[in-house]
Amino acid sequence: MKYSFFYPLLVTGIMLNITSCNSQNRMAPGKKDPNVGVANNNKTSSAQKFIEGMDYTIMERVRVLDKIAFTEPVEAYSILVPKGWKSNGDIWWATPGDVGGGVNTKFKTTSPDGQYSLEFFPMKVFLYSSDPQMNEVMRNTPNQNAGFGAPLDAAQYFKQVFVNQELGGPAITDIKNNNEGLSSLKERAEADRLEMMRYGASDVNMYPSAITARVKWKDGSEGIVLCGIMISETIIPNIYNGSYSKSYVTSATKRIVFKYPANESEKASRMMSTMLNSVRTNMARVNAINNAARQARENSNIIHRQKIRMIDQQTNEIGKAAIARGNQNLADMDTRMRSWEKIQASQDRINTNFVKAIREVENYHDETGKVELSSGYSHAWSRSDGSSYIMSDNPNFDPSAVLQDQRWKEMKRVDQ
Repeated sequence: MKYSFFYPLLVTGIMLNITSCNSQNRMAPGKKDPNVGVANNNKTSSAQKFIEGMDYTIMERVRVLDKIAFTEPVEAYSILVPKGWKSNGDIWWATPGDVGGGVNTKFKTTSPDGQYSLEFFPMKVFLYSSDPQMNEVMRNTPNQNAGFGAPLDAAQYFKQVFVNQELGGPAITDIKNNNEGLSSLKERAEADRLEMMRYGASDVNMYPSAITARVKWKDGSEGIVLCGIMISETIIPNIYNGSYSKSYVTSATKRIVFKYPANESEKASRMMSTMLNSVRTNMARVNAINNAARQARENSNIIHRQKIRMIDQQTNEIGKAAIARGNQNLADMDTRMRSWEKIQASQDRINTNFVKAIREVENYHDETGKVELSSGYSHAWSRSDGSSYIMSDNPNFDPSAVLQDQRWKEMKRVDQ
């Protein structure tokens, strides 16, 4: 009887005790149990404190296609831009041999909020002569790629033409020579001059110049501007009176603008340096274009000389004058085409040298090889696909954890 009486009481006591313990562990409404889900909460908090665009930047490769020169679209060049930016690039052709003939390109990429942008302006060519009669002819030849104007170096062109005609008249806050960019232009100028002389341009001088500038628009936004100019001067003798004239072709070969919000100069410099150093040119396409242009000039030169040799000896003096004019015409045509033909071939190295005036670069290495990125970042990661990179200054940031993607591997700095 005692057992039967106390058993229900014992069971009831145990149940009450369990209920009491549970009620003590149960949190009041609106309060969070600090002991539940600690690991998950810490992981979520760690992931949420990293903000894309502030703590780290994802770069993705954009490719610009040449849809004209070949039977199928061919990649002309590519560039790394921050993820989510809107990009628009184009390649177009003008008739070779015409003023400003050949291949040209433009490109612009803009951040989602429109506050940042990088723009490659197409190359422009300006003609001028010391002969007034030649100037009248040149005034009537300009097209969308070429115009008429006296030769200007990079600083003069930037202040007198580029700022007002294409940038909307911002205030110039700083301007200085870009010695690294100038060095690259000088190398190309000498190679161009030697080849032009092969086609009869006996007296040709090349005058390259390069600047880096800072500007500020009325809305408060600011910009970094890179400008490179190549002036070719051809001295043309007059065989009849012993005098000579000078013909000038000014090529604005480099016109790049990076626009950014006020007081973001440091961030802008890093972004621009990274993007420009990432430009990769399709050299197979470049070589095909250069070879075709070179062959066209060779054929033109051969045909021209064959016609000259057919001239009768009785018209020798007329023939000499025709040769001089013909050679000059070839030289003038070659001068006009020269800056177009090789610009893409040397674009990678010229871009790198131009931006050295803004910020040095670091060499990183992944499974695809060496990559040049801005020295302004302390850490870099890649997916070893040649198209995706992440840069960050935060020592605690790890993209494989934050983005839940184990393909991201930290890149190592290398000397070469």
